[in-house]
Amino acid sequence: MISRAEVQRRYENIRAAMQPEGIEALLVCGNQYSGFEGAVRYVSGFEIVHRYAYVLLSLKEEPKIIFPREARWIGDKKKPWVRDHVWAESPGAWIKNYGRDHGWKKLGIYGMKHVLAACDYQELATAPFELVPFDFQFDMARAVKSEEELVHVRRSFDLIEKGFWALLEAYKPGKTEAQIMAPCVEVFFAGGAGPRMMNIILSGTNGEAEAHFKVPGDRVVNPDDLLLYSLEITELEGYWVEFSRALIQRETSATTALMKEAYPQAMEAARKLMREGEKASSVHKAAADIFADYGFELGHLSGHSIGVTMIEHPALGANVDVTLKENMVCSFHPQVVDQRGEICLYTQDTFRIGKTEGENFSRIPWRFFSGEERPSDLEALIAETQSVTTATPTTLKRAR
Repeated sequence: MISRAEVQRRYENIRAAMQPEGIEALLVCGNQYSGFEGAVRYVSGFEIVHRYAYVLLSLKEEPKIIFPREARWIGDKKKPWVRDHVWAESPGAWIKNYGRDHGWKKLGIYGMKHVLAACDYQELATAPFELVPFDFQFDMARAVKSEEELVHVRRSFDLIEKGFWALLEAYKPGKTEAQIMAPCVEVFFAGGAGPRMMNIILSGTNGEAEAHFKVPGDRVVNPDDLLLYSLEITELEGYWVEFSRALIQRETSATTALMKEAYPQAMEAARKLMREGEKASSVHKAAADIFADYGFELGHLSGHSIGVTMIEHPALGANVDVTLKENMVCSFHPQVVDQRGEICLYTQDTFRIGKTEGENFSRIPWRFFSGEERPSDLEALIAETQSVTTATPTTLKRAR
């Protein structure tokens, strides 16, 4: 349960971001698409289970939740702390008329590009006030997590790790990718994730993973298949975390082996720069430069801030000139791709930006797992991984 003090902290931070922009009111958009429902919950406590909803937050008035009238029986309306509920035949028309009557000059909109319903945008486009995209400002106002929020992030991570161990126990060649995933999803749902999950996979044969994501399906897994399950979930209060580790029982290809040598170096170099006062671009560059030394490339982004919305600003990318602050939380997930753009290696870890370096929420080491490992082996796995990563690098020829 979110405390009243936490709610007030959120409103104060958001309103402080609105004032320099001359914005009288902010429309916070959310819909049922996984990962894009969280902003509404962040400012109201309402959990979207179907369709969409908005929260109207002005500088002076108490906030309102605006629902499409046909969604009256969808979602628990007793749960949100915002008690002023509006049931509109056309939410866009209602907001336009309300803003006109209150003399707005500017309406900030979080989610105007990706989340706002097209029918409501059509109405708002004819409003007598300016529509101002407000995604970056809103996300920066909530990027630094409170101690109360960090409790929920850690609970989410406890849950995602339990799911990973269930996935690992289910990992047996001869099963399908979906069958291996199923026990993990059961753990997530039982732990309160509900529909707030996006569990996808990179996979391939002969010790390599193809460089495109897909939904785990009916493909039967072989011992030399490389499986990179991308686990992305929340706990009950809706805080997203992301986690991934490689699964394979036989040898990798030479290309994957070279990526495997580079990966822990790149992750550690990036983690050390996840600190107060560092630029987001520096974190990305630290990893990208190491992969480049091995002849591999990253895309323009390697991660992003994360919270009650799956993807928040700031991103971690080559051109992101944002200064990091302590207690920001980010998902770091560089996808390294070969020169042909066909083979990749991928991981995900969730970090807290620290005062002097990043804190990885997971203790599960970065390594390739065979399916024989169990939670009781964790300390031994950590020790073994540390001894390997601190040893002299292999003599594998670097790609150029």
